[in-house]
Amino acid sequence: MLVAIAGWMNRQQQEVISYLREENRILREKLGHKRILLNDAQKRRLATAAMKLGRDLLRQFGTLFSPDTLLKWHRYLVARKYDGSDRRGKRGPVPRKANLIRKLVLRMVAENPSWGYGRIHGELKALGYDVSWQTVRRVMLDAGLLPDPDKPYKTTWNTFLQSHWDSIAACDFFTVEAWGVKGLTRYLVFFVIDLATRRVEIAGIHHTPCETQMLQWARNLTDAQDGFLKGKRVLIHDRDPLFTKKFRETLGATGVRALKLPKQSPNLNPVAESFVRNIKRECLSKMILFGEKHVRYVIQQYVEHYLTERPHRGLGNVRITDPKPDDGDGAVLCRQRLGGLLKAYYRDAA
Repeated sequence: MLVAIAGWMNRQQQEVISYLREENRILREKLGHKRILLNDAQKRRLATAAMKLGRDLLRQFGTLFSPDTLLKWHRYLVARKYDGSDRRGKRGPVPRKANLIRKLVLRMVAENPSWGYGRIHGELKALGYDVSWQTVRRVMLDAGLLPDPDKPYKTTWNTFLQSHWDSIAACDFFTVEAWGVKGLTRYLVFFVIDLATRRVEIAGIHHTPCETQMLQWARNLTDAQDGFLKGKRVLIHDRDPLFTKKFRETLGATGVRALKLPKQSPNLNPVAESFVRNIKRECLSKMILFGEKHVRYVIQQYVEHYLTERPHRGLGNVRITDPKPDDGDGAVLCRQRLGGLLKAYYRDAA
């Protein structure tokens, strides 16, 4: 009896689905190329329902909106929530400080040919301009001028990194947005990366990390047995307020020096910034996430792909864990993660 009822219900569901598909086709024929305009609430409802089906089913049933369109809506709604436009007043005139500083630097170089960027940086500080020496140097290099002869600045940042390469790690944050029962939540992901090997560790994920949480993550990273920073001497980080004095002291107590990057000096943490660009471009920007558990799973899958399957140009375009090419002439197979979003190829050993 139960089997008969279940079979009848399944036939009824299939008939309903067939009707809705036919109704969908007719609607598409009537609309033609006309654009369908939806409000934010309608877009959110469709995006949520679509995640339960996946790309393959959406394409199979020929829905009115493609999976790429649903992802586009998701990114739009995320941007709308965090742009802060409803909390900002009218902006005044945009200051032209950068252009003024550039003109001053070029003027000082022209009037004082023997000055390097160290001396010019000091003059700008005396004039009340809070600008880094890297900015002054960049202006001079862009203008085709010679490098600075001033001794205090002869060791460039790249020289410092390369001379300490094996003992340096870098850390940073990136954000991930996920839908939940209360709407959109932004999670902060704290990671550390080894500059020499490109190995990465997700140290923590939290929607509102505080100093207590940061101190615990620091203790985990410097654990004497299996801490990610074991054997490292320097951890470089930006000027985020979460990197507190106690955080730096916790690292220092284990022999790891926390090196804060100077103000207004971009491009000094390129390896960490490259990882953020990669995970967002290759994975996070192509998905709609639901809840913290989903966020953790997706990031875990990407990190495993990053460490074991993905080649890295900074390492000579080889993999981190198995840099040697596959031997033999076995069939080329494809390993997939996250429903085929992440792919890697290998030879069948059989």
